Amino acid sequence: MSKFSQYLGDPPAVDGKSTIDSIVNHGHQDLVQAVAFNSYGDRCATGSVDGKIRVFNRHKDGKWRVCDSWSAHGGEILELQWLPPTIYPNLLASLGIEGRFKLWAENPSAAPGRRFGVNLTGYGGHHGGVNTLSSRRDVGGGLSSLSSGDSKPTPAFDYRNPKSPIRSFSLKHNDDTRHTYLALLSVDGTLEVLENETPENITEFTRIDQFTVCPKPSRGEETSFRVRFDPNQDVCYTALRAGVPTDALGLVVAAMDSVKVYRTRDTVSASLGVATAAKEFYLAAEISPKDPVAGHRGLVRDVAWAPGNIRGYDIVATACQDGYVRVFGLSTPALQMQAQGMEGTRGWGVGEMRKHQEGRREEGGGGGGGTAAARALAGSAAQHGGGQDAHLKSGIRAGLADQSRLSGTAGDRSRLGGQQQPGQVRHVVTEVARLDSHRTPVWRVGFDDDGQILGSVGDEGKLMCYRQTPDGSWAKSAELAMVKMRMAAP
Repeated sequence: MSKFSQYLGDPPAVDGKSTIDSIVNHGHQDLVQAVAFNSYGDRCATGSVDGKIRVFNRHKDGKWRVCDSWSAHGGEILELQWLPPTIYPNLLASLGIEGRFKLWAENPSAAPGRRFGVNLTGYGGHHGGVNTLSSRRDVGGGLSSLSSGDSKPTPAFDYRNPKSPIRSFSLKHNDDTRHTYLALLSVDGTLEVLENETPENITEFTRIDQFTVCPKPSRGEETSFRVRFDPNQDVCYTALRAGVPTDALGLVVAAMDSVKVYRTRDTVSASLGVATAAKEFYLAAEISPKDPVAGHRGLVRDVAWAPGNIRGYDIVATACQDGYVRVFGLSTPALQMQAQGMEGTRGWGVGEMRKHQEGRREEGGGGGGGTAAARALAGSAAQHGGGQDAHLKSGIRAGLADQSRLSGTAGDRSRLGGQQQPGQVRHVVTEVARLDSHRTPVWRVGFDDDGQILGSVGDEGKLMCYRQTPDGSWAKSAELAMVKMRMAAP
């Protein structure tokens, strides 16, 4: 008998005992609405309908133990998100049903049970300029109490939109520039993007852009809003080749039954006659419900942007009320290169990319260096004729123009980019897969840290996992369900 015959028989029997055990009892007195893990996977935060947040730590013995529990909001908690552990101290963001966004700072030296919700020295906040929001100043005009003697849990940063409650948020931190970006989507369709430049003082944010993503819903109409940042630290190399700036931000927004992708371009904002570089979002791609092929046939409940854009294009997934999980590919064709017959003749080496970037700078106004400020100022000079008069606007006129841009009235954000303003790049959305494994309304969708596994949760309470096949499509790979069982008496 061959020595390999032992491997040709039936596999050994596997113990029928389930290998999935409950690792932690959340301990909430009501339904858990939001769950978030940190980047290392050793900390978990849960948010309940009763407005309480509980934080669990995984110890060396593998057991999860409660670190802290406090009343964060007056009602249901909608979303939770940890900031990267590179920011000290650890920060946890939360959003309540009342429309308030809060940042909670941890005091590592405090005893378990009193680590969050206690004011820390140096987190008092500072008053900023016209477009600066700090923790001491509530947007509605009130003052946030930061007294250390107050028994009520105090967030490090508290923000609300005075016109409409916030329904979704997303945070992104850039470890290279140490900038933190915050996107807030309100129920009236207004999207605000804030920026913090010093992680040591996370209590102060500056508004960099504000615009409307969809018309205001009618009174009593069922709504659904979700916003997510591009989780990748660097822009996809194909997008760089097409002309997207290296420091550009990406946002995917689900507003009612439509999905829109926004990118930033380098612009110039003037204050008292001084021109400074700024970022402005433009509509790069849209998945309209009127699309007979890829359009959604119901409210889009959730949206996710996949990490890992080394594949040459970005991937976006949506969860829709019509029971489908849709996966889209986001690409940026280089139209100018294709028109010049350069596609296929240029390589992807660093030297070729550098030559391409230098060529773009020469076309945009010459010289100027490779910084965002230089690109924006050069582009502005070329747009206004290149003379010195382009930078001689009066302070009042420049200030009004800047306020108009922040209020969302400057330019039409509902039109696809790539044709109207300098710096806009056309993006193409292609439906890669349409998955109907749930056959019920889908509520949540998300990718793993590598962007290789896609998970979704439907109305039936099952977790479906999908993987990408070699031909580029996505197929179901696993299914998890929680079943209540009653043990029979011996």
